Amino acid sequence: MSRPTARRPAGAAEPHDAPAPAAARRPRVLLVAELANPDWVSVPLVGWSHFHALAQRTDAHLVTQVRNRENILRAGLPPERFTALDTEGIERAVGRVVRLLRPGGEGGLTTLTAFSAAAYYQFERLLWRQFGGRIEAGEFDVVHRLTPLSPTTPSLIAARCARAGVPFVLGPLNGGLPWPKGFDHARLGEHEWLSYVRDAYKLLPGYRGTRRHAAAIICGSMATRAQIARRYAHKTVYIPENAIVPARFDRPRPDEPATLPLRVAFVGRFTAYKGCDMLIEAAAPLVRDGLVALDLIGDGPQAPALRALAARERLPEEIFAGWVPHARLKERLVRSHVFAFPSIREFGGAVVLEAMALGLVPVVMAYGGPGELVSPATGFALPMGRRDEIVERLRAVLAELARRPGVLAPMGRRARERVLRLFTWEAKAAQTLEVYRWVLGARDKPDFGMPLPDPD
Repeated sequence: MSRPTARRPAGAAEPHDAPAPAAARRPRVLLVAELANPDWVSVPLVGWSHFHALAQRTDAHLVTQVRNRENILRAGLPPERFTALDTEGIERAVGRVVRLLRPGGEGGLTTLTAFSAAAYYQFERLLWRQFGGRIEAGEFDVVHRLTPLSPTTPSLIAARCARAGVPFVLGPLNGGLPWPKGFDHARLGEHEWLSYVRDAYKLLPGYRGTRRHAAAIICGSMATRAQIARRYAHKTVYIPENAIVPARFDRPRPDEPATLPLRVAFVGRFTAYKGCDMLIEAAAPLVRDGLVALDLIGDGPQAPALRALAARERLPEEIFAGWVPHARLKERLVRSHVFAFPSIREFGGAVVLEAMALGLVPVVMAYGGPGELVSPATGFALPMGRRDEIVERLRAVLAELARRPGVLAPMGRRARERVLRLFTWEAKAAQTLEVYRWVLGARDKPDFGMPLPDPD
């Protein structure tokens, strides 16, 4: 049986009144998620949602940052179920440096991640100060670091957990997707100067030890899985990063044949790598011919250029919807038939899952997270290429759908079914629980498929 679990040090005494074996009861899990907030989006929502689902299946205690405390209490989690650590001092210092390196607070994700590692070291020092004795005493069966998601951020407690004989689970890790060739303008527009020397993160204190001492490494994308050194492949499991809460998507678009013009939605920050300019250019002749109507939801630094492009293409100003609050986004999306999201560097793609859960047919790039969420039966994952090639492929798909709109309703149903079966937080928690059972010696290493196949 493959079992990469940490073990109690030789000669160490068993704890007094030892509980029943972990495999025979609900695991006692210390869930580490510095970013975990029920009222935010992106990574904080991933951290909170994953914890909340796991807490239904385990005896879980959350450790997070103090800025999340009030939102977590309002969400109804009792104070005894979580601990909020205060690293605000070093967070503010790091923030001042990062603001100097990220003009206008836009882009520079690599820079932000690199400097955030310093604050995270302090977070784990405080964590061990408060929980180290309890971990060593065997009060937890598993220590699981949910966030940060970045594979570049090491953990100082992985080795300490291993010495204590407690399995340390890392992930989901996601990120590090290489910039595709021909899009250096997008890289520079995002102020991604550090991305040219990104591999320097392997020199950070604890980088090698984190992987060596982890009992299991969960990868949230196949691209991140490919970055894990071969010597750690035996302890690596693929589970996609994102998921949805089905109750939030209980009113999908009407299950009826699509009629022209096809409504095509885009949601995202208006920046070069999200590809909204390519969508406008691809759809323009179809819009002018009355075959397609665009609904571009978002805003950002590229907005003036996008509006100028639309004007040159003789498209109506009404295609720009501006920002729509996340709580109201689904009400807007159900008006559309297709979700076009030609982002050329997307790690997770939560918005793609949300659109699919509402019955929209996704058109994405077969590169990064979105390409792993979409199957041939549920949408279109376009090959990466030069900008002009992507525009041509986008236009061809939209033109074909406008010619055969009858295929959209059944594809949309299958897209929704795929998400509700495979990409809910409950499904994700069930998969993660199998990882816990593996590191605790109760089963062989799980394999959920790469990417996840459509339900039978």
